[in-house]
Amino acid sequence: MLHRIAIGVLVLFMTTRALAENPIQAHHRNDLTSAIANKLKSDADGLLAFYTDLHRHPELSHEEKESAAKIARKLEEQGFSVTTGIGGHGVVGLLHNGPGPTVLIRGDMDALPIFEETGLPYKSDVTSKKDDGSIIGVMHACGHDIHQTCLVGTAGMLAHLRDKWSGTVMIVAQPAEEVGAGARMMIEDGLFERFDRPDYCLALHVSASHPAGTVAYTSGWALANVDSVDVTIYGRGGHGSRPHEALDPVLMASQTVVALQSIVSRRLDPQEPGVITVGSIHAGSKHNIIANQAKLQITVRSYSDESRKILLDGIREVTINTCRAMGAIKDPDVVLRDHEFTPSTYNDPELTRASVAVFKKVLGSERVEHRTAVMGGEDFSRYSRHLKVPGFIFWLGSVPQARYDASKKPGGEPLPSLHSSKYYPDPARTIETGITSMSSLALSLLKPRP
Repeated sequence: MLHRIAIGVLVLFMTTRALAENPIQAHHRNDLTSAIANKLKSDADGLLAFYTDLHRHPELSHEEKESAAKIARKLEEQGFSVTTGIGGHGVVGLLHNGPGPTVLIRGDMDALPIFEETGLPYKSDVTSKKDDGSIIGVMHACGHDIHQTCLVGTAGMLAHLRDKWSGTVMIVAQPAEEVGAGARMMIEDGLFERFDRPDYCLALHVSASHPAGTVAYTSGWALANVDSVDVTIYGRGGHGSRPHEALDPVLMASQTVVALQSIVSRRLDPQEPGVITVGSIHAGSKHNIIANQAKLQITVRSYSDESRKILLDGIREVTINTCRAMGAIKDPDVVLRDHEFTPSTYNDPELTRASVAVFKKVLGSERVEHRTAVMGGEDFSRYSRHLKVPGFIFWLGSVPQARYDASKKPGGEPLPSLHSSKYYPDPARTIETGITSMSSLALSLLKPRP
């Protein structure tokens, strides 16, 4: 379908199928741009209030009950057919509007276990109790409050403009993205058997390195496979002064960490990205005690299935054989945490080019930027991967302009990254840009009405 797109002639309110032979008139495009701008202007206060409420009341992964209810109410008010409780707290909203393509638009809902330090007047004071009884903060430090607001704002925009398009809009409010589980849970709960099967899958994600009012994109591989591996190395405990009578698992773990670094540099094609990071080592309890065990926690990042296999097989082989070479009395346990796996995200190149053309028309070329792929993960990839249809996720600039400009000056304070306790967006500008770009993109894929 998308391979027939003639890049450069894409305009709003065309299906990609009819792109070349059915150009929309310029004055219609101008009417559309004005309609979106006018609707956003009238909705601005309500959207900002929705956002600040979400920011004040974040919910951790698998606990998004109230966030899901708020989104469901908004979708129902906008005329969507709404189903809740999909794969946990997932919400699906459908707007059937005649024959044509089905476009899925996803927004994630969960927050992070972080004490907020932004000082904002609407900052989160929510806390949660961990299993061990300790108290943690809860914060939207990854912008999912913006995502939810753009999701309901885009849904409202498409409902408002329903006389301009034909097809089906499928809104998916997803839980548990931060733990890489939500998309899988919704799919396993029959997302595409119980509801429509989309022709396209779309999402956005805030960027903590681009100013509000801009968008950025990556074609092809955009985000990585994310795997977690747990390793337990077995030694023989003893007194720290008599290491010859013990078998030191800390030393074996140290040698293993060093040996693991050879996998990316010597087993993987130098032109293929890969990361193996040992994020945690735990062993022992006192200065002069040689422990019985050492435990490692490893994160592994890759793009292709082939590279992923090389890295994971390499971790097992290197760990086992390093410990054997050091005289281990028992092979280490190397456990892949399959339930935490997040597959890599591939932005369909044709859909990406078409989307960029839309963004440049509605935002201006100076506000659309290419960005290189990153090794972070996003379970949005599961939708298009499962369906084998084109998918596209883009970055939504969110940094207040003054903060962004200050960071670029000599000696300027670096911008907080996502997942930082000090991250915050410029909500009004970010929401406006997110809804404008996502609504325009969805409309370009739906069938136009005469």
